[in-house]
Amino acid sequence: MISGLLGATLILMGCGSITMVSTPIENIDTVPLKISDLSEQEKKTWGHADLLTDTIPGMSVDKAYEELIKDLKGKPVIVAVLDSGLDLEHEDLDDNLWTNTREVAGNGKDDDGNGYVDDIHGYNFLGNSYNEQLEYTRILRLGLGDADLQARAREKLESERAETTSNKERYSQILLAVKTADAAVKSHLGKDSYTKNDVMAIDSEDPEMQQHVAVLMQMYNFRDSIPEVIEQLNDGVTYFTDKLNYHLNVDFNGRETVGDDPYDLNDVGYGNGNPQAIAEDESHGTHVAGIIAAERKNGLGVDGVANNVQIMAIRAVPNGDEYDKDIALGIRYAVDNGASIINASFGKAFSPNAGWVYEAIKYAGEKDVLFVHAAGNDGLDLDQPENPNYPNDSEDLINEFADNVLTVGALTSNYGSEMVASFSNYGALNVDIFAPGGEIYSTMPGNKYEFQGGTSMAAPAISGVAALIRSYFPKLSAAQVKNIIMRSGLTSKTAVILSGEADHTASFNTVSKSGKMANAYNALILASQVANGKVKI
Repeated sequence: MISGLLGATLILMGCGSITMVSTPIENIDTVPLKISDLSEQEKKTWGHADLLTDTIPGMSVDKAYEELIKDLKGKPVIVAVLDSGLDLEHEDLDDNLWTNTREVAGNGKDDDGNGYVDDIHGYNFLGNSYNEQLEYTRILRLGLGDADLQARAREKLESERAETTSNKERYSQILLAVKTADAAVKSHLGKDSYTKNDVMAIDSEDPEMQQHVAVLMQMYNFRDSIPEVIEQLNDGVTYFTDKLNYHLNVDFNGRETVGDDPYDLNDVGYGNGNPQAIAEDESHGTHVAGIIAAERKNGLGVDGVANNVQIMAIRAVPNGDEYDKDIALGIRYAVDNGASIINASFGKAFSPNAGWVYEAIKYAGEKDVLFVHAAGNDGLDLDQPENPNYPNDSEDLINEFADNVLTVGALTSNYGSEMVASFSNYGALNVDIFAPGGEIYSTMPGNKYEFQGGTSMAAPAISGVAALIRSYFPKLSAAQVKNIIMRSGLTSKTAVILSGEADHTASFNTVSKSGKMANAYNALILASQVANGKVKI
């Protein structure tokens, strides 16, 4: 096993072949902590940084391109983004889309006989639907399962509804206070925009104005400008409102326009061949796709982790919990149409037909397809039975039923005690590795770019690394790629804060199965050694 950061002497052997002689550096805990704040550019690219040279826990992506890949030609790799719809016309993604050349666009026929009509860039299993319930809400609406399942679903629903109602009220109150203070300060200063220094310079004996200043100064602890604060608060109110109106509303049925029975795996032929995002806020899939494969070095927006990628868009994750049926069929669609990696940045706590998804994951494994899954954003230990996160690769949380699944936790840019994101799930058995996931800059619909955070962003970082390996070392199996990524990461014995609770800590090397953070540079070195028979995995 190779541990630590690998320094390498590079020798090029033939077309696209990389052979390296490496010397491991065993202990990265000697890397100094970064004292200065990240620059604006570093904030946008930190996931590609190198820990030794930048003191940022990125994946050494830029270093890999500069020192290892250079001008080598790799093999195209199809990566399925099993997610919400994508902006297929995005300037930074449009040249990296998978195209089904056996299908004739828009003729209403299944030209290639794969069971899906007009699937040019992928498939849309959601039809015209978008807003959805959470699975436990659907369980109660439809009376699914036994009495125990119903009881657990009801307990979860009542708890979440109370918490969400409280959060909506709190965000609404703060938003009102900030908007009121913002308007008052603008009037006082006589201008439509102002800076933190302008607010600090206000000298007023009016208690009301003093209160407005205090409110705004508190908000500067969270964002650099008040318009950013207002936008974030508005997003929060919208999120909690949607959660109450759709996710937690037992009377809502988001599936009725699709026309299938979502609890009948044999009821197929639904959906359509257009996986384009249809809702204004349907951005998740686009953001994920950009992390993997935004066009590199085109002078636009961001660079994806991997070159040589063709993104297959599979629209199967709504604004709410995904259906097991859509996920199972989406996995099989990806496998049958040539994907070698499936990115699955979603998850849920209830899965009444988990077996359908398990069988699909096994099918992917049999066909040598890697399945990369987000660990989830609840700050929980997934090794505990009371914290289920579906889909997974272990029905008993101990024994894996497939060796083609990577479950990914999220890192922040703060190397040291705070490098595990406060929201990230973890687990010595059920989370495989960590990757950059806190405040990641990537593509958004409408040729835009924004920061988003979550294990949903960490999973595509790993999918990108896997795509690099499968591009330059195409003979390696999905299981080998999985184990290369896990073995080649950087480890640390640093005590890290879990769940955002300062008194809840553990050594970083104990909170995932590998005990490591992913590193693309190391992974390519180890992949070369495995491919050339120097190391066995």
